[in-house]
Amino acid sequence: MKILVFGSLNYDYTYRVEHFVKPGETTASLELMTFCGGKGLNQAIAVCRAGETVYLAGIVGEDGELLIKTAIENGVRAEYVKKKKGKSGHAIIQLDAAAENAILIHGGTNQEITEEYADAVLSMFTEGDLLLLQNEISCLPHIIAKAAEIGMKIILNPSPCNDMLLDCNLHAVSVFILNRGEGEYFSGTSDPQGIFSYFQREYPNASIVLTLGAHGSMCLKDGKIIAIPAVTTDVLDTTGAGDTFTGYYVSGICRGLSTEAALSRCSKAAAIAVGRMGATSSIPYESEL
Repeated sequence: MKILVFGSLNYDYTYRVEHFVKPGETTASLELMTFCGGKGLNQAIAVCRAGETVYLAGIVGEDGELLIKTAIENGVRAEYVKKKKGKSGHAIIQLDAAAENAILIHGGTNQEITEEYADAVLSMFTEGDLLLLQNEISCLPHIIAKAAEIGMKIILNPSPCNDMLLDCNLHAVSVFILNRGEGEYFSGTSDPQGIFSYFQREYPNASIVLTLGAHGSMCLKDGKIIAIPAVTTDVLDTTGAGDTFTGYYVSGICRGLSTEAALSRCSKAAAIAVGRMGATSSIPYESEL
């Protein structure tokens, strides 16, 4: 079983602020930090640090050498990452005094993925391989359709939620990994039971993993709901915590762990991540758990 993460690679510009900027307000940041990130890169590194071999596909710009180098230095197989003219994607992240974040994303070359490139990458994988996707790249509907045609097991973290998802055949998805806000986007409710009811009705063959921050995580699988509490810890920066959780959950699937064991492992990894700054830099190695 091979694992492919097809997703974004971004530069993250993190501004520490007293509070999120309000409409019409101008304020000074307390600090600026620059990290490598993007959900594709973050989750690929998380899968790798969880102990698995993982391939990454995506497109960076002429300024993207550091993004590729970061992937390779962290053990990710990056031979499918392509360089094009233009600027790589980037994110502007506000980090407030409560360690919450507000993120503005510019897609850059992440939005230049074509069907031809996607087909070339996916042709290197076969039935039963795992494909982990998010929603920060172009061509997502085609990638899902092609992967389903091949017979890959598709795991989707539908973030950020937007109308691109409406064009995707989500019935081809085997596992949804989402937070409460993303669950509300689909179901119209932030109540976990309501979110699960929606997905059980609309996508009865899929497993649903719901992350709830300080309230832990839950999973609906085979008609059974399993809940795991969060690990109590001091929070410094929540950026990348969800990606850490997702990567470790994919690792748990590969290892055939029980749902309880997989979620518990994810919670420990995410607890370590929120105690560190940055996205890729905050992801723990399996040995740290």
